Amino acid sequence: MFFTLLVAALVISAVISFVVARIFNKPLRRIFARIIQDEISSAWVRYVTFAIYVVGITGGVRIWQLDRYITPEGPDGQVVELTRTLWNWELFRTLLGALQAITWMLLVVFAFALVAYVIVRGLEHRRASAT
Repeated sequence: MFFTLLVAALVISAVISFVVARIFNKPLRRIFARIIQDEISSAWVRYVTFAIYVVGITGGVRIWQLDRYITPEGPDGQVVELTRTLWNWELFRTLLGALQAITWMLLVVFAFALVAYVIVRGLEHRRASAT
């Protein structure tokens, strides 16, 4: 039962990561093409897409919390029984954990992209003023 929950959490996290990566693919391409203005921008998009998958899956599949279903806890050494209610709860936490982790990662990426965009615009403005 535990391994089924683990696989289900992995699949849900991977699907969520895939959907988010698809939604943000075009904006990421445009942002990096504007900031970097070189062929290397596509490599940055691929890296951020990879990071979306890694962060989404690790944020959704929380091994240290799922461990309680196979490791005895407490003074009596009981393993928490995996009921239907706990299944639903864990899958919901998987969904929220993956989305939350991806959201924080993208917030950091877009914050740095915004700073880079301001720098690029300033340099362009300075070049235009000099000519």
